Amino acid sequence: MRIVGLTGSIGMGKSTAANALRRLGIPVHDADAAVHRLLRTDRKLIAAIDTAFPGVAGSNGIDRKALGAKVFGDPAALRRLESLIHPQVRRSESAFLRQMRARRRRVVVLDIPLLFETGADRRCDATMVVAAPQFLQEQRVLGRAGMTRDRLSAIRARQTPDSEKLRRADVVIPTGLDRNFALRILRQALAVLRHSPLPRRDLRRRREI
Repeated sequence: MRIVGLTGSIGMGKSTAANALRRLGIPVHDADAAVHRLLRTDRKLIAAIDTAFPGVAGSNGIDRKALGAKVFGDPAALRRLESLIHPQVRRSESAFLRQMRARRRRVVVLDIPLLFETGADRRCDATMVVAAPQFLQEQRVLGRAGMTRDRLSAIRARQTPDSEKLRRADVVIPTGLDRNFALRILRQALAVLRHSPLPRRDLRRRREI
């Protein structure tokens, strides 16, 4: 089974690419969705987070807005939160991979926003990075409710620079052009991943598919 890591900076179109992969029949584990589910349903995690950040838990789990206010702009607090959440997300990911192996799937995707930042790319056989021009990224992100340039700058500061992501990618999915073009790149990449017996170092040579 080939494990593909999917990532991209904020506003680059990663969610759109993940949805396209699902439509092509590729199972996708969404790390963000796993976090949201855990913050609603995992009672032990909710209690641990509320102990670390008092006042963020309610009847429906963790109030993500309240939690965000406590950790945004505070690297130490963010690291503390991640130390609580990341192990639980890894368990969800491991369960997903076991299930997909049991089903004999040829290719699966791990949708991880901080793929390179957390070293999760080392668990993957290949990586896909979605990319778009900076002006388009800003147009997409600044149109979101509550987003400001300062907030966007702070988010970018936590993320691996786009130039480094592109350098480390096995496949680059451009999302600033026609959607059909991006879909064509995805299809071509999947054909290589499904049928090539080559090891990961050789897949790297095919990043410009």
